Amino acid sequence: MGRIFGAVTAALVATAAPLLPANAAPVDLVTLYKDLHAHPELGFQEVRSAGILAAEARAAGFAVTEKVGRTGVVAVLKNGAGPTVLIRADMDGLPVQEATGLPYASIDKGHYDGGEDTPVMHACGHDIHMAVWVGTARWLAANKGAWKGTVVMVAQPAEEISGGARAMIDDGLFTRFPKPDVAIALHDDSRIPAGTVSVPQYRALSTASFMDVHVKGIGGHGAYPSTTKDPVVLASRIVTALQTLVSRENDPFQPAVVTVGSIHGGTKHNIIPDDVKLQLTIRSYDAAQQQRLLDGIQRVAKGEAIAAGIPDALMPTFKLGPGAPPTLNDTPTAGKLKAAFEAKLGQTASGGSRVVELDPSMASEDFNLFGTEARIPSVIWWLGGVPQNRWDAAQKGGPAIPSLHNAGWAPDPAPTIATGVETMAAAVTALMPAG
Repeated sequence: MGRIFGAVTAALVATAAPLLPANAAPVDLVTLYKDLHAHPELGFQEVRSAGILAAEARAAGFAVTEKVGRTGVVAVLKNGAGPTVLIRADMDGLPVQEATGLPYASIDKGHYDGGEDTPVMHACGHDIHMAVWVGTARWLAANKGAWKGTVVMVAQPAEEISGGARAMIDDGLFTRFPKPDVAIALHDDSRIPAGTVSVPQYRALSTASFMDVHVKGIGGHGAYPSTTKDPVVLASRIVTALQTLVSRENDPFQPAVVTVGSIHGGTKHNIIPDDVKLQLTIRSYDAAQQQRLLDGIQRVAKGEAIAAGIPDALMPTFKLGPGAPPTLNDTPTAGKLKAAFEAKLGQTASGGSRVVELDPSMASEDFNLFGTEARIPSVIWWLGGVPQNRWDAAQKGGPAIPSLHNAGWAPDPAPTIATGVETMAAAVTALMPAG
């Protein structure tokens, strides 16, 4: 496995295109990754990241258009007659305070439109995706004899807030640029070690809804709770009761998640506030199941408010925000890519396959919109990122591996990026054969 990584990384460095500024010395993909990791940007603010990717694609010979869907990049490379394939990478970071201790850890801050300043981190691996995107662009330009057709490389903004794919589509992605016949993407994964991949054959990522719940009460002095209707206690009861939507009402063969990710209320120790605000994410794989959960949240919250004696005029209110549909891979295309990856990657040093099986994920994202809007097959696959030594230690009962969106998530750059480019190259040659 080490020999494979070494050969790929050396080849990538040899074909390196310059990073900004244009007259700078060439950089390898790991150096590029570390730079992107140290300077994350929130959704629709990826100006620096988009500029770097656009410059790399231009240097490789692509026709590049910037500011598609606000901060997105579209790079097109035509190479004779053949299919058109869309390759997507997402660019945005998360409002997370990094705790990896890495020498290139992010210390940057940012804020969403109208929000407060917050630390920002690439806690979901979009920096890895961008480095693979650049490596793939370099490979495509340097190996035109290995594929035929048109590649549309998309650097997407705002995946974490489920708005970037829609913004690019609404800005003419499928009318201003060649319409793809298939869309592909990868995502780093904390469930498998670096150097391995997994290709979901159908279910990949769940649907996601985001809901704000405004819990209301009657505030007052903390010393006299009997003169109030305490929304903090009510909100706590609602959070606890919501868990029964999954634990007691859900068919265990139907995946479902209801998570309260944020709860805010009050200003001081001895003041009972007038309201508390909750932020929820709701996940499933089925439209009817999703609606059952959404309806159940309102039923539970209102029922708890009634039990607490809240007046009708102060019943909880609900706001449903933008969400994401389930990401469902096209099974025939997924099967073709899985076979191509098995042939390309071979075995690990211990003799196991580098293409492994994983359960469907309850995470979500908006990549599937590219397929559903264009009415084309789409496939996303998982790219292992866990350093091998940490993976081995965890299998023996050692420290748990941080998940994505955790402040401690840190993929192993070199083997992860190399495997990402290898699989992207294998996908291109399988979908766009030179012959």
